[in-house]
Amino acid sequence: MPNNPTPLAETEPVVESVETGISPSSITGQPETRKVHAALTRSSTGHEDLRELEAGLDSLQSDAARKHRIDWSRVLLPVAALVVLVLIWQFYVSLGLKRRDLVPGPLDVLGQIGVLWGEAKLQEAVWTSLQRGLVGFLISVAIATPVGLLLAQVAPLRRAFGPLISGLQVLPSVAWVPAAIIWFGLTDATVYFVVFMGAIPSIINGLISGVDQIPPQYRRVGTVLGANRFQMAMQIILPAALPGYLSGLKQGWAFSWRSLMAAEIIAVGGTIGFGLGSMLNQGRDLADMTIVMSAILLILAVGILIELLVFAPIEKRLLRSRGLLAGSTR
Repeated sequence: MPNNPTPLAETEPVVESVETGISPSSITGQPETRKVHAALTRSSTGHEDLRELEAGLDSLQSDAARKHRIDWSRVLLPVAALVVLVLIWQFYVSLGLKRRDLVPGPLDVLGQIGVLWGEAKLQEAVWTSLQRGLVGFLISVAIATPVGLLLAQVAPLRRAFGPLISGLQVLPSVAWVPAAIIWFGLTDATVYFVVFMGAIPSIINGLISGVDQIPPQYRRVGTVLGANRFQMAMQIILPAALPGYLSGLKQGWAFSWRSLMAAEIIAVGGTIGFGLGSMLNQGRDLADMTIVMSAILLILAVGILIELLVFAPIEKRLLRSRGLLAGSTR
């Protein structure tokens, strides 16, 4: 008896998949890909299927092009907003409602920044404050991370010290400046102490919040695999708590930067160097609003640059690695 021929509907998908270079195992859950796969696996080769196949391939190519295209709106919109604010500022100054020595215009402030740059005061102030802020923040991270993991893992310690940590977080950092001056004098230790007290509570609470959001299955998997307490904390708990931990780091940096400015404004003299807070205080003493506005804009610019150059890329990479951002490889 002749062998039963293989049905055409079963062979055509494989042949067409080979001819087009698309393997069935590479089909994902995307709608465009399902559309292409449906067109390939049909026995009919009518014009409607060909049009559907062409539309699906074009959609896949456009998605790939969008992933590699630079989103200029992320650059142009903030620049446009900044230009609008500067124009509003200049318009208000041109109305003459306040004296120019009280409300200087953008060009006046820009000229003062040029003068400070020529005197090398601007470079000194930015470098001094940025160095203090980064060093103080990194030390705060080194202290807060193990403390936060310990409090998150040991319930009695968390119940005992959790309210204290939350209270320290809401306490204004400027309140620590007089005590720090009495304890450490007019030295850099005063500035760093105030930075620590501003950053550490925020980082601890952010890490604890991230640990609380971890699914309990993660801990069970670590226990089944035989992880000890240290391995559980470093290899399972901390990586899983990264979103909350990153939020705590961002808030910790914001608190540390604000605490640093408060300390530099109040603690002046001694062996404390010349930072942006010192420049702000100097402008106040001289009643020179151009210096005051220059210092304010520089403090704002440094804070924005740290957010854009450090935290935003880390957050974007974290979200993409977890498939929570468009263009992820998952």
